Amino acid sequence: MASSRRLRALITNDDGIDSPGLWALAAAVRDAGLEVVVAAPHVDSSGVAASVLSVRDDDGVRVHPRTVPGLDDVPAFAVEGHPAYIVYAAGRGWLDPAPDVVVSGINLGANVGRSVLHSGTVGAALTASLQGWYGLAVSLDTGWVPPEAPHWEAATALVPQVLDLLLARDPGTVLSLNTPDVDAGALRELREAELAEFGNAQVVVEHREGDAHGTLVSSLRDMTEEPAADSDIALLAAGHPTLTELRPVTGVPGVLGRVAASNGRGAARSA
Repeated sequence: MASSRRLRALITNDDGIDSPGLWALAAAVRDAGLEVVVAAPHVDSSGVAASVLSVRDDDGVRVHPRTVPGLDDVPAFAVEGHPAYIVYAAGRGWLDPAPDVVVSGINLGANVGRSVLHSGTVGAALTASLQGWYGLAVSLDTGWVPPEAPHWEAATALVPQVLDLLLARDPGTVLSLNTPDVDAGALRELREAELAEFGNAQVVVEHREGDAHGTLVSSLRDMTEEPAADSDIALLAAGHPTLTELRPVTGVPGVLGRVAASNGRGAARSA
């Protein structure tokens, strides 16, 4: 990555262009020395994972120039599409030059456990990896009801350190940073974390009768099982910001060999 030019960062999120967490993250990445461009969904797009859905008409997907508060000199756009679509478009001719790193967040709410699969914040970072870029997802553990004044600084204080860790790795590396919603001075040490088995809550869906087809009603239930001590959920609860490396979708070779071996063992047991 040695070059006379500054690395370029695309800042996006799934909470939408009007999220103060996005603005705080863009400022932190710029202050860390990277060239910054902001492009985020025009409306909240939480929970869309790596969807590349966009709002299309005869003229394509609309892009609206915006000004990020406090960053008047930073190019910014509200895009009528999901965060992964924005990242995908950036690598297919929209942004020139294309970014070197995608930084996604700061998400209102932690992205923890294997349920990060469903996160639009994480989906954007993983899509960056598919383009051969670095990806960083940043989330603040605000709970299910966000506070009036989230501690964005708890996350932005760690951005320079985590960017250094990320950029020391190979391009395509994706990291997920979660921080407690506390004063930056109250943070405990940054810890590497395993993904919990699922997440910090379980979604339960009930089918209720009503109209001709009924209605699906979702609700949240706390997990009853204690998370492992080295999991992201447990470490966050103990006051630690957590860092986890994520892998994008990849194939696992040898499936036919495993099937043959399994059939052989089954035949031996029945003989």
